[in-house]
Amino acid sequence: MTFDPHDADRPVLHGPGGPAGHGSGGHGFGARLRNYFLAGILTIAPVGLTLYIAWLFITWVDARVFSLVPPEYNPQTYLHMPFYVPGIGLIMALVVVTLIGAVTAGLLGRLMRQLMEAVLNRLPIIRSVYTVIKQVTETVLANNAAAFRECALIEYPRKGSWTVGFITGRSYREFEALAGEELVNVFVPTTPNPTSGFLMFIPKREVHILKISVEDGIKLVVSLGLVLPSDSATQPERSVLTTASRSNK
Repeated sequence: MTFDPHDADRPVLHGPGGPAGHGSGGHGFGARLRNYFLAGILTIAPVGLTLYIAWLFITWVDARVFSLVPPEYNPQTYLHMPFYVPGIGLIMALVVVTLIGAVTAGLLGRLMRQLMEAVLNRLPIIRSVYTVIKQVTETVLANNAAAFRECALIEYPRKGSWTVGFITGRSYREFEALAGEELVNVFVPTTPNPTSGFLMFIPKREVHILKISVEDGIKLVVSLGLVLPSDSATQPERSVLTTASRSNK
C-alpha cells in the first residue's frame, strides 16, 4: 500500500459507532496528523536527498581541487568571504578540463598526447592500467558507441529466476568459438548499488531485450523494484502474491 500526499486532506472515515464513539475524535485527529506528516516527508525527502547528494559531490570536488591548487592561486584567498562558497573548485575543474581539451585538439596537443602515450606504454604496470582506462573511457564517451544502451532480461542466478542486465557489447570471438554460438556481454548490477555487479557472457538467444531505457532500468535497480518503468507504473496497484494465486486458478 502506498501513500498519496493528496490523501492528507481527505476526510477520515469512522466505524459504525460514528464520531460519537469513545476516543473516535482523538483517533481521527491523530490519523489526520499522521497523513500530514507523511505528506510532508514525501514532499521534502526527494528534494532534500537530491540537494544533499549534490552538496556532497560539490564539496568533494572542491576539496580535491583545492588540495592541488597553491594558496596564491586559490580564489577563496582573495574573496575574503566569512563563509564557504561551494562550487568554486568544481568550476575550476571544468575550466581546466575544457582548456586541456582545446589544447589537445590542435596539432601540438596531439603530438604531446602521442608522446605521453609512448612514455606510458613503456612502463610495465602503468601501461596495463592506462590501456584499460583509455579503452573504457573511449567506449563510454564515444558518440557511436552502442555499449550500455539497452536493457535486457536474463535467467539468473537459476532457471526460472529473472534479473535485469545491461548489454555492453558483443563478446570476444575466442569465447564464442569455445561456446559454439554468438555470445553477448551482459552486466548484471547489484542492488541498490549499480556500480558493482557481474559481467556475464550469455548466448544471444537467451537474452531478451526490454523496451525500456537504460535510465529506467537503473531506477528499477536502485529503488529495489519500487520505481517501475513509466509504462508499468500506471498499472493499478495489486499484490504480487494475489496476482500469482489468481493466475494459478
